[in-house]
Amino acid sequence: MVRFGVIGTNWITDRFLDAAFMVEDFRLTAVYSRTKDKAVAFADKYQVDTTYTDIDRFAQSDQIDAVYIASPTSLHAEQAIRCMEQGKHVFVEKPIASNQREVEQMIAAAKKHNVLLMEGMKTTHLPNFKVLKDQLTTIGPVRHLVANFCQYSSRYDQYKEGVVLNAFKPEFSNGSLMDIGIYTAYPIVALFGFPEHVNANAYMLDSGVDGQGTIAVKYPELTADLMFSKITNSSIPSEIQGEKGTIVVDKWSDMRKLTLIDNEGTVTDISVEQKQNTMYYEINHFVGLLQDGLRESDVNSHLVSLNTMKLLDQARASIGLRFPADEI
Repeated sequence: MVRFGVIGTNWITDRFLDAAFMVEDFRLTAVYSRTKDKAVAFADKYQVDTTYTDIDRFAQSDQIDAVYIASPTSLHAEQAIRCMEQGKHVFVEKPIASNQREVEQMIAAAKKHNVLLMEGMKTTHLPNFKVLKDQLTTIGPVRHLVANFCQYSSRYDQYKEGVVLNAFKPEFSNGSLMDIGIYTAYPIVALFGFPEHVNANAYMLDSGVDGQGTIAVKYPELTADLMFSKITNSSIPSEIQGEKGTIVVDKWSDMRKLTLIDNEGTVTDISVEQKQNTMYYEINHFVGLLQDGLRESDVNSHLVSLNTMKLLDQARASIGLRFPADEI
């Protein structure tokens, strides 16, 4: 049994728990929030008795083996390191941190204290991602990839009315690239490694973060176009183009349907069935790592997280997006 404490009481934590409760050896034992009322209300919803508003007391708790962090991105590194210093294993919601420097500090802390640190990027754990990876040789060599994830945020309606919520605040290391764009970037890095060239463009909001954008990525043997947005929707799929065929991906983040089209025009559905809450696979993987005594994922590895953040840092440099966390 792995006893979890959670940091953050928003909708993503609810979704995490909905998936986590499907994992046999998962148990929720503690809740942290900066405000007592929020901590208690969230804990009551899940019949949990232990709550904290002090991060150090939370990290020192003997009721917790591992921590799920779903606070604003700007807080991830500090909270994760405090927990790891107390011997807690840490599962950090994507993006794992604000920048490369913070990721390096987190990895160093994980190694120093011999604990498991993993970024919560669900896509690379999906059954259909494995299918896609296995099928690359069928269509290969791969020459071009288009990853598209554009999802209009309800918070943008409030933004246009003059209410700037956390999702659009640079002080929380947020914006479209960090929140949505990472879904396009992370699997690319997992599949092909760190690229040799990164160039980005974006529409910048008055709050100081990007609303939508694109990243052009170049490898020695292939190119990729990554599209992301929090202020528009898109109805077009993503695809991986090889010299022998193309794999079309419906909704890049969840990969619910994969279609292989060979050069003769033969269309084959290569999808496999997945659970409705696709966060299940990453959580089950994390718990399995702990049960096996492992301290790093072979899927969402430290290197993949670090290289993805390096890519995002270069993209931010292209569009002139800086966070307060960059100035520390």
